[in-house]
Amino acid sequence: VQLVESGGGLVQPGGSLRLSCTASGVTFSNAVMSWYRQPPGRERAVVGTSTSAGTRITADSVKGRFTISRDNVKNTLYLQMNGLSSEATAVYYCHALFRDGEWRSYWGQGTQVTVSS
Repeated sequence: VQLVESGGGLVQPGGSLRLSCTASGVTFSNAVMSWYRQPPGRERAVVGTSTSAGTRITADSVKGRFTISRDNVKNTLYLQMNGLSSEATAVYYCHALFRDGEWRSYWGQGTQVTVSS
């Protein structure tokens, strides 16, 4: 299983970015896919999750500004981030959870998002 994130970079406050996570080696449509982020000096925390039943943004601080979506044909998970502030500066990770006889968990390598003027 491989998860490859892309789309990170430097953006000015108030700007937008869309992150992508492309998965291989997994039945993507059956996987619970999540975005996490880890700000400098802080612990990794979930941003939101996408399942076959729908998507949910978990982090209260980004509700209304961040949106998760997925394309099961392209095996890709997205995170649309609008109205970015410096608080969004972090490494963003894609996570996959699925059952293949037993539950399996995989992480992407992460993509850096820096919000700065």
